[in-house]
Amino acid sequence: MTEEAHEVSLYAISVVAQLVGTGQQNIRLYERKGLLTPDRTAGGTRQYSDADLAVLRRISELLDEGLNLAGVAKVLELEAANARLQAALNRAVLKRGAPQQTRGH
Repeated sequence: MTEEAHEVSLYAISVVAQLVGTGQQNIRLYERKGLLTPDRTAGGTRQYSDADLAVLRRISELLDEGLNLAGVAKVLELEAANARLQAALNRAVLKRGAPQQTRGH
């Protein structure tokens, strides 16, 4: 997807911290730990998207459930892998023309 095709909201770290309810230092820590990778301007300023906000909210949920950052990283990795596999399965099913079957969790 290109930016011309879809309007993308971008937020500064101070706005993101307010929206998510955490500190800017926590957000920088999550970035250092590889939990999210915001876009940056040519000058190096972080720009957070709505997808980044969703990741930060998921991180908060997992931390609230008692996971440490290593556990959060593993859960995010597994969720991303699961999403990729589900997308591949959906494409394969559509390609065959068979009815799609998904399981609720």
